[in-house]
Amino acid sequence: MSASAPETPASGDAFAALRHAEYRHLIFGNFLFTIAITIQEIAIAYELYLITRDPLVLGLLGLAEALPFIAVALYGGHVADRRDKRRIILLALGFILTGSLFLTWLTLPAVRAGLSQTALLAGCYGVVAAFGLARGFQAPAVSALRGFLVPRELYANASAWSSSAGQAGSILGPVIGGFLYAGAGLTRSLVVVCALLLLQSLMVLRIRPRPPVAVAHGESVWQSLSEGLRFVWRSKIILYSISLDLFSVLFGGVVAVLPVFAEDVLQIGAGGLGILRAAPAIGALVTVLLLTRYPPMRHAWRNLLIAVAGFGLSILVFGLSRTLWLSALALCASGAFDSISVVIRSTILQMMPPDHLRGRVLSVNSIFISTSNELGAFQAGTSAAVFGATRSVLIGSGLTLAIVVWVWRRSGELLRLRLDRDARDG
Repeated sequence: MSASAPETPASGDAFAALRHAEYRHLIFGNFLFTIAITIQEIAIAYELYLITRDPLVLGLLGLAEALPFIAVALYGGHVADRRDKRRIILLALGFILTGSLFLTWLTLPAVRAGLSQTALLAGCYGVVAAFGLARGFQAPAVSALRGFLVPRELYANASAWSSSAGQAGSILGPVIGGFLYAGAGLTRSLVVVCALLLLQSLMVLRIRPRPPVAVAHGESVWQSLSEGLRFVWRSKIILYSISLDLFSVLFGGVVAVLPVFAEDVLQIGAGGLGILRAAPAIGALVTVLLLTRYPPMRHAWRNLLIAVAGFGLSILVFGLSRTLWLSALALCASGAFDSISVVIRSTILQMMPPDHLRGRVLSVNSIFISTSNELGAFQAGTSAAVFGATRSVLIGSGLTLAIVVWVWRRSGELLRLRLDRDARDG
């Protein structure tokens, strides 16, 4: 099932997954990708908000990426189960790099001077939509490939390290992005993005090709997709875990409106925005590093519910805060709680599906994540435009807490599951 690798390290080895070289290449590449995309998101979002002063513009950026992603992600999972996963990732990265190069050209002073505000917005939205299309194939391929690079008994450890790499990128990305934008401007920031994407491609090239495990001959695309959807629907722990992520981030996510808080509520500028964007990842990174040694899988479902409730409470505090330090602390706590739920959900999604279905099951999860993040960004921007930034955050945190209570009341039998034991016995 897994790639040939060194002998499995002893139980309790916090660095167990990292001893597999190809896994290191994958997560370091994802680390670079996270930095690149975060720099790009901050630079574009802040620039467009300064131009328009309209929170809805920020929400539309999320919508522009989410719709193409959702449209192709299920098919992307089907392709990941039937094609070389490494090749899919490389093709998607090439497409994203091309889009970033176009965006860099679009923001050159000489080119931008000849564009109207509408044309500039249309160009940015078009490139972001192209990113969503490419990531609809990239995300399930990356997630499915991870399960083939380490043994099954290391899935929880691998999920923690994968989350650590992502969170480390999410810390550096906002800090680099905020100060790079403030010091070097939009175009130079995007040049850095292109260089990081190229470096990630080189890391992926160091992973051996991964052909499909098995292909059902004569099966239509729709039958293939339906098989993955049926598996998710029948597995209550998968369905509820990804639903919790969907609705908590859909209503409780605040990343899209952070430029509004930085500029209008807290009045801290681009540098302060970088701090706010980095704060959740700082809390998450510290937490997931602890989780590499202390996996949260013994009482996984209880821990997941507590983590999502903690996320909602943290966002509530952020909405009430009027100082940078308290806002950053609240966002730091939200990242810590979110990282616990990410590690638990990622481990569940690696453990439960069989190898030949993993890409399709993970593509369903990718749709939920995209819906929560990108459509959540649209919801946040729209709500901020209608109710005001602060009020929209308070409403969203209240809805998140209500959803946790509803799921808890419907999933009592999952509290008895011991996924740490299942991982050892599987």
